[in-house]
Amino acid sequence: MGDPLLVLIVLACLAVVVILMLGLGGFAGGGAFNKKNSNKLMRYRIAAQFVAVCLIVLYVFLRQKGG
Repeated sequence: MGDPLLVLIVLACLAVVVILMLGLGGFAGGGAFNKKNSNKLMRYRIAAQFVAVCLIVLYVFLRQKGG
């Protein structure tokens, strides 16, 4: 894997998946964990998705320029 930006994109997407699975697991289990952390996990997921999408857009932009 010679492209560091591609590695960052993959890591960002994996972070989104991990946060999503934590949120879904907490939601499915319910209880105190869900009440305490559901909003926080949703905010983290949205922030991670924003970073991932920005990195993907940057990757596409740079590849169109031939970089």
